[in-house]
Amino acid sequence: MKSIKIFALIVIYFSVTSFNFISKPTEDLKWMGFNEGYALAKKKNKIAMIDCYTEWCGWCKRMDRDTYNNADVQKKIYANFVPIKINPELDQKYTLDGKEYNGQQLLALLSNNSLSGYPTIIFIIPNGKSNTIELSVGYSNATDYSRILDEMLAKKK
Repeated sequence: MKSIKIFALIVIYFSVTSFNFISKPTEDLKWMGFNEGYALAKKKNKIAMIDCYTEWCGWCKRMDRDTYNNADVQKKIYANFVPIKINPELDQKYTLDGKEYNGQQLLALLSNNSLSGYPTIIFIIPNGKSNTIELSVGYSNATDYSRILDEMLAKKK
């Protein structure tokens, strides 16, 4: 009987202490709209990270829930990127370099008409007087996305 109590205490101890090793959920990533986010990225010389999503996209929702809520991913984004979110299917106007676009036009322009699905993340990387534009298409888990962020940072001169 005594061994059962000791075993039960050990199980309880490891059950309680193991919760300290589980990644705690973070708050949702704080997104900006395109117009103010792009202006801020230019002003701070940060990479504009534009998440293009739709309401019907299940992988977009999963990326919001699993990838963007990861504490390590958020830390990297807040330090080096300006997170911007747009739904190109909504009736909104966006301004880029003094010209106005709707969501589909902006997405076509930034992706060089090469959009192949959602989510699509467009990175506008400032490099002196010009910008480099890179796309990441499809769902990425937190580990893979962290690697993508590192690749984008390496492209910034």
